Amino acid sequence: MKRILGAFALSLAALTAQAQDVYMPYDRDTYHLIDRYQIKYGKQLPEMHTTVRPYGRAEVAELAEISARNTISKADEFNAAYLLNDNWNYTDLAQNESRKPFLTHFYRNVSDLYHVDTEDFVLRVNPVVHFEVGVDNESDGVRYVNTRGAQIEGSIDDRFGFYFFVGENQARYPEYVNRRIRRDGVVPHEGFWKDFKKDGADYITARGYMNYALSKHVEVQLGHDRHFIGDGYRSLIYSDYAPPAFFLKLNTKVWKLHYMNLFQELIPVFNRKDELYPKKYMAMHRLGVNITDNFNFGLYEQVIFARGKGRFELQYLNPIIFYRSVEHGLGSPDNVLLGGDFRWNLWNRLQLYGQVALDEFVLDEVKGGNGWWGNKFGGQIGAKYIDAFGIPNLDLQGEVNALRPYTYQYEDEFSNFQHYRQPLAHPMGANLVELVGIVRYQPIPRLHLTAKAIATQYGQDIVSATDTLNYGNNVLLSYLDRVSTYGNEIGQGVKTNQVHADLTASFQLRHNLFVDLKQIVRRVKAEGETPDYNTSFTSFALRWNIPQRLHEF
Repeated sequence: MKRILGAFALSLAALTAQAQDVYMPYDRDTYHLIDRYQIKYGKQLPEMHTTVRPYGRAEVAELAEISARNTISKADEFNAAYLLNDNWNYTDLAQNESRKPFLTHFYRNVSDLYHVDTEDFVLRVNPVVHFEVGVDNESDGVRYVNTRGAQIEGSIDDRFGFYFFVGENQARYPEYVNRRIRRDGVVPHEGFWKDFKKDGADYITARGYMNYALSKHVEVQLGHDRHFIGDGYRSLIYSDYAPPAFFLKLNTKVWKLHYMNLFQELIPVFNRKDELYPKKYMAMHRLGVNITDNFNFGLYEQVIFARGKGRFELQYLNPIIFYRSVEHGLGSPDNVLLGGDFRWNLWNRLQLYGQVALDEFVLDEVKGGNGWWGNKFGGQIGAKYIDAFGIPNLDLQGEVNALRPYTYQYEDEFSNFQHYRQPLAHPMGANLVELVGIVRYQPIPRLHLTAKAIATQYGQDIVSATDTLNYGNNVLLSYLDRVSTYGNEIGQGVKTNQVHADLTASFQLRHNLFVDLKQIVRRVKAEGETPDYNTSFTSFALRWNIPQRLHEF
């Protein structure tokens, strides 16, 4: 890693950079607004690529400017103003000045506790708060989340950008989340954690990066953060489920092309001991092409590998080579995944999207129809319908995901598709079929109503102290322990039907300050002697500069 950092340091010193672009933190609610306006007005911004997230703030500001000039509802007018104010240092259309600053120096604008705005330096400082209380029918006592922290970002000389987020957390989760914690030994979405009181968790959430524009079209980013690849609610390629990881990222945008290179250092094991954990690495690249002003197609390839204590395979640093050819040249057993995606906007109202992920694939075995275990792949197809049935700010989304057994599994934890014992793609692993339905409605500018239903049929593995029956669901298991070589099909094992329903009302009191009222209902019914679960969880939350915490698995 010293060689990597040294090489890029020389590159930074040698090249003349153009204006950099700090990224807008990934928040599903805010990104829904961005997706909404990209569908409506994307033809006016044809160079925008939406599949690799998070997006740059400058690009979001440009889209918000287009939206502000074309809004026809009070809610859209409010949303456009929100996006402009949230990205005020990248637009001249923001109306962000505060009428009543606090103690002269604070909240001089609407969006930031404290800010500096000079010709060469921009600084934004904001508090982070998440207080949530709830009641779960499966647990005794109040469930809660208590988060306090800060978010800092800015730029220097219009070339160098930086972002930092830190939060101290204590939480007691509903029982369905606790079951996942007991199964995998980790808190979903988080890294190192400690026990808190009787059945709670204590942990720190931290993200941060630096980014620098190497040229007008090429940018480098270094830090710890999450990433998401896809236009759907789920990603079969790379999702934001696992905790932040150390990464080096290159973004190249020129003509109709977006070429992204991502190199990451991942943690394959976690045992809550005071020791240095072993490491593994991932290299990924995706080429996206805006074939027309409303149709994007992408191809990606990634490899996960380990070379012993702290060793990176330098040949994977080549940003424009097929990793499979490197793997063959090395004679290595590394885990390579291939895939593709598309996004197609129609009539400024509808978006069709999809993904294909190929872990392993042998055409003759597929034709044979014998359920060979090594045919590990998955697919996604979905649609978004904006202003549905002519009703302003009523947005619908439907999605189907399917993953064959043993997808993302490998021989051991050093090559499988997980970080910190958490899946890097679909949070439920594989061996599943899933239907996602989402209704979003904004009846008045500050109120967002969301109804969500996720129905999943999957096959559970059977793991006990003395035996493991791996039917291909849990990414953490080794495919060497598979139940059978042939006859594998989706849903094998303990067939389980699960429905996760979520109804949320969010009201924005002021910029990025929300109150949420949420009702979650879950029904899990499994075959045989495996227990069923019926969950009802009601919660109230106050959030300030932090997205909702979602546990949808």
